[in-house]
Amino acid sequence: MQTISKLNSIVLAAGLGTRMKSKKAKVLHEAGGQALVEHVLDAAAIVVSPENMIVVVGHQADKVQKLLAPRGCQFVTQIEQRGTGHAVEICRSLAGQDGLTLILYGDCPLLTPATISRLVETQRNGSFAATLITTMLERPTGYGRIIRAEDGSVAAIVEEKAASPDQKKIGEINSGIYCVDSALLWKHVGEITPNPASGEIYLTDLVEILRGAGHRVAALLLDDPNEILGINQRLELAEADRILRARKTRQLMLDGVTIFQPETVAIDAGVEIGQDTVIAAFTQILGKTRIGADCTIGAGSVIRDSVIADSVRVGEYCFVGTSVVESGVQIGPFSRLRQDNHVEAGAHVGNFVELKKTRFGAGSKAMHLAYLGDSNIGAGVNIGAGTITCNYDGVNKHMTEIGENVFVGSNSTLVAPLRIDADSYVAAGSVITHAVPSDALAVGRSRQMNKPGWVSKKRKKV
Repeated sequence: MQTISKLNSIVLAAGLGTRMKSKKAKVLHEAGGQALVEHVLDAAAIVVSPENMIVVVGHQADKVQKLLAPRGCQFVTQIEQRGTGHAVEICRSLAGQDGLTLILYGDCPLLTPATISRLVETQRNGSFAATLITTMLERPTGYGRIIRAEDGSVAAIVEEKAASPDQKKIGEINSGIYCVDSALLWKHVGEITPNPASGEIYLTDLVEILRGAGHRVAALLLDDPNEILGINQRLELAEADRILRARKTRQLMLDGVTIFQPETVAIDAGVEIGQDTVIAAFTQILGKTRIGADCTIGAGSVIRDSVIADSVRVGEYCFVGTSVVESGVQIGPFSRLRQDNHVEAGAHVGNFVELKKTRFGAGSKAMHLAYLGDSNIGAGVNIGAGTITCNYDGVNKHMTEIGENVFVGSNSTLVAPLRIDADSYVAAGSVITHAVPSDALAVGRSRQMNKPGWVSKKRKKV
């Protein structure tokens, strides 16, 4: 569906969530790689344009706004927590007075875009004042029960405490998610009176008010009750994370990605992966990572917020963070691209090699046991095992510049700031502190000295 111009969305996200036992506002907790409220806004975005989304904030309002502000939505602060009806009513001045209003909850991350589209279409195409989402539960204890009228519309919502024994047997429950005719919403929402027991204003009472005014309310019955799972404690958070990640791996596999033992793999919602890429067990692909086609990601590897081109092989137990990896690169096993690296096409980064803020040239190789930090390395360079760039002097970081086709021997120590020009050699075991010109051999080690009989003399003294 395309976004609808006369459709507003109100997302209720003001609660702290005391049962989470956390200092963090409930909607900021993450599942599937995003904050709970981000999933809700992403699902609603299929029908609601950003400027028509209103998020009601309360606890840690500044943090929620900081997270969501880049999306272009609007915010209303519920200073006093007086219930869902009150939260909706304070949006009156920002929300459209005609068209439809979609009412969602910031702690329901499993509601799908398809279901939201169905909800809006049901309301648009019917002669109802509102449509609400319901589902069937085998154990509906604690939920408001849906009482149906003879024509199938919703006659009432009866809360658990007020339900009769027969009503408690009803398995259809209220989700609290609505699509309402905006004109009728703003005409009647102010008529909701505070609950005598709690003093809060509950949006569920709007159904009875609309019926009393001669209007009908429809119900959209969902087959999957997981979609309306609200997160109130860590156990539910873990279940939502499991479901979201299972959805993600399923969709990727349908799109042509091979994932072995998908139940062991964690792939965030924002990740993109190309066709014929193979993901091994126990990998984590996180954040806004983009992986091209025909890649292999080895078991136990973690890739975060990185861009990986086509035909890249990442071996087992590697870490790639905030880096760009061009096509045909081989990484690992046991490599660490710590942060802000750019590995050019066809390069090899081998086992126990760490890169940090390094540009590694096309076709260059560092196959074993090296640390390359704050460096710019040209094409066709060979970095011998045990080589390190000494980039930190105790106060500042310094750059190491290595030109094309340089050969750096094993166990070399390159003390930055340093420049090694193209087509030069560095002898194994050297400590290099001065610039190396092109076509030169740099040797930075003392001459070997052998002392015959030294071992025997030492043993006698002992």
